[in-house]
Amino acid sequence: MAATKRKRRGDLLVKAKKPKRDGKDAGKPAAQPGKAEEVEEEDRDCIPGPVCKGKWKNKERILIFSSRGINFRTRHLMQDLRKLMPHSKADTKMDRKDKLFVINEVCEMKNCNKCIFFEAKKKQDLYMWLSNSPQGPSAKFLVQNIHTLAELKMTGNCLKGSRPLLSFDPAFDELPHYALLKELLIQIFSTPRYHPKSQPFVDHVFTFTILDNRIWFRNFQIIEEDAALVEIGPRFVLNLIKIFQGSFGGPTLYENPHYQSPNLHRRIIRSITAAKYKEKQQVKDVQKLKKKEPKTVLPHDPTEDVFAVPAEEKPIEIQWVKPEPKVDLKARKKRVYKRQRKIQQKMNRGNAK
Repeated sequence: MAATKRKRRGDLLVKAKKPKRDGKDAGKPAAQPGKAEEVEEEDRDCIPGPVCKGKWKNKERILIFSSRGINFRTRHLMQDLRKLMPHSKADTKMDRKDKLFVINEVCEMKNCNKCIFFEAKKKQDLYMWLSNSPQGPSAKFLVQNIHTLAELKMTGNCLKGSRPLLSFDPAFDELPHYALLKELLIQIFSTPRYHPKSQPFVDHVFTFTILDNRIWFRNFQIIEEDAALVEIGPRFVLNLIKIFQGSFGGPTLYENPHYQSPNLHRRIIRSITAAKYKEKQQVKDVQKLKKKEPKTVLPHDPTEDVFAVPAEEKPIEIQWVKPEPKVDLKARKKRVYKRQRKIQQKMNRGNAK
């Protein structure tokens, strides 16, 4: 009988019961201490067994879903996040007429305490909500430059359900609103230890970098021990709009002064193109007016003829022989055609008689 055995739940090691000793074995002497040391040395050289799963204490569950009206790229991004986060849950799309605070009730029904909600507007603008339900806080972002796992440029790969390393820019610790976002991102994107659907391996890295007042998300695979990285995907950029005290609402803790709404951005682009068109039309009108103006005759400047050199006079050639008349080929063709036409008419009259 083996010295140890495993339980199904938690795979904890439990000492097996000692076998009963018969009367025959009672008289035998105990094992010598030298043999016990040899057994210990053999155990040291042996490869350890698989990682023992402990107790699942961190019960973080993330609800990832969206509103109606999203495009295919947003749907693929949402599915990629669900694949990379084994502690996530899915739900049906929410109607755009419903209020956002209804999401707190959905999280309670799904037994989730965090939420990632994708909100689509005008079938071209995508907003992401990161929320701690139901107490808060929550943050609203504009999602830009989305690239999914299915694109060919993402050549990396990772084990499904493996635990990621979270890498943050040092700028997250400089400002208070970035420190709050860092804690929210850690709680959402970190896989809980000993989660039933997770694997006890670390083979990829989530990086959050601050550049141009935006948060850039990247996912890299660790391929070698010297920390060589290959991008897996997805990738996207989060432009912070507001941070709220509550979940999907409440008092505003921070508002981004550098944020520019997509409607305003499109309006500026249209105004720039309209200004270029107006400028071209004004140039054309000015050119037309210049053409209509009477030309002003400038007085003669005597200094203009200072460097003028008169051309050499060519000798006059007198032609003594009359030139031959030129043959007009077109007139000759017309005469030939008229002659043939008259002959044809005469022949037709004779045949008619």
